[in-house]
Amino acid sequence: MFFNSPTHSTDEPNVGAGGSQQGRSVERARGRTGDSTFTTIGFANDTGESLTKSTNSTLQARDQSIDARFAFQELEAGSAINHPDPALGPKAKRFASWPTRVRWSPADRETTFLIIALKALVFVTAALSVGTLFDSKEGWSTLWSRWDAVHYLRLAEDGYTAVGEGRFSIVFYPLYPWLIRAVAFVCQNYFTAALLVSGAASICAGLLLRRLVELDQSTRVAQGTIWFLFIFPTAHFLHIGYSESLFIALVVGCMLAARKEAWAIAGVLSALACLTRVNGLVLIPTLLVEAWLQYSRTRRLDWRWLWIGASGLGFIAYLLLNYRVTGDPFAFSKIMEEHWYKKVTSPWIGVYGVWQRIPNFNLTEGLHEFIFIIFSLVCTVWSWIKLRPSYAVWMTLNWLLITGTAFVVSVPRYCLTLFPIFILLARMSARRPLAGYIATATSLLLLALFATKFAHGTWAF
Repeated sequence: MFFNSPTHSTDEPNVGAGGSQQGRSVERARGRTGDSTFTTIGFANDTGESLTKSTNSTLQARDQSIDARFAFQELEAGSAINHPDPALGPKAKRFASWPTRVRWSPADRETTFLIIALKALVFVTAALSVGTLFDSKEGWSTLWSRWDAVHYLRLAEDGYTAVGEGRFSIVFYPLYPWLIRAVAFVCQNYFTAALLVSGAASICAGLLLRRLVELDQSTRVAQGTIWFLFIFPTAHFLHIGYSESLFIALVVGCMLAARKEAWAIAGVLSALACLTRVNGLVLIPTLLVEAWLQYSRTRRLDWRWLWIGASGLGFIAYLLLNYRVTGDPFAFSKIMEEHWYKKVTSPWIGVYGVWQRIPNFNLTEGLHEFIFIIFSLVCTVWSWIKLRPSYAVWMTLNWLLITGTAFVVSVPRYCLTLFPIFILLARMSARRPLAGYIATATSLLLLALFATKFAHGTWAF
């Protein structure tokens, strides 16, 4: 929610591209006055002179009215900051790219309502399905506090430790449990705090993603992107005690800031993303590609690109946390290998391991994992053809990171962070509505299935 989608007028000039607004308005008014006088004196005849003067006066009055209206709008929106005068010093220019105000548009309201409606639908459907299919009457906190959510809630309540079963939780990055702890200080309930943090983050993720997509795509595609994100088969993780929604909000916000050339904000958000998930580090090469794209357009170096280096600060903070708790900054790596069988290897070894699990494991750990590996690979290749190169880099490096372990698991959930997937699905739906209907129906059915399995306590990524 840091930025505004660009608005363009098709029938009025866009005033405010740089310099003083009032100065430009006066210069244009003077230019038009001069043109009007020259036309009237040089070309008017005796019979049409009064009509020409009247017409030119009317046009001049209209143009000055337009100038005045645009001047008022620019000043109201803070044009002195958004479009600084060239005479301003370097310190003033440094703040020129920072957003100055946040506008809550009707599209924002529609997006928020859609997210809340889908959130309620997921919760109610899964709870009713568990009660109907398994005759279960478990409490709300039990239904939605399973696997990783238990670790996050324990970290929020008790913090990190190097002894007992709690020592395994060091592999979970700290920003999300810290936010839960902060909110729980107010609401006095850690489970409720987790839902509030994830709920707020999911709404921010939706709003930011729509604005990011609108930079390159139509409004219809932007809306479709939000739709496919929140009906994705594992979208229930966006609403419960998992870090997915927070991570997506930070990543999309970072990319939007970079696209808007607000590199300081991009650097801070990327550092926070690295403090949330390990694949936040993928933002470093992604932002470097985005900076290169901007350089290719302007052929000018921008010192603000140095903010990309701030991305690593989040990961450094996580290493320091490991050192403080265990005495080893890389303790998380050893635990991941020993307890979760996560060892860095070739992606093909990881994918082949999943293929071998298909006949020997249940559908969730075998076939479903393999299907989403192939699906995300196809979307990765597709993104290189249809989307911005920086988005394709994000897709590619994340796919390699997801599959480059000896034991590949939770791929359908990890696909949530690959936001270009949803842009591609929305583009396909806009061009081929029938394919969009099929994708929607398939996604909704799988979402109902996986959310019900999770609420029942059956492994679902």
